[in-house]
Amino acid sequence: MAATETSRTAPFGAISIFRAVQGISGMIAAFNAWNDARVTRKALSKLSDRELDDIGLCRGDIETMTR
Repeated sequence: MAATETSRTAPFGAISIFRAVQGISGMIAAFNAWNDARVTRKALSKLSDRELDDIGLCRGDIETMTR
């Protein structure tokens, strides 16, 4: 019966590349979250006080909601 080793070390630089890709993915996710909040804040700011009241918000809630 032959025994084989199933664990291998990662190729040189693979971990560094993986961490770099994770960092870039994190930055993209943070940018997308910031942009979504910006778009939401802009759309809510365009509504009148009556329209905001209809959805249960006031002007002061806009900034709090988008954080």
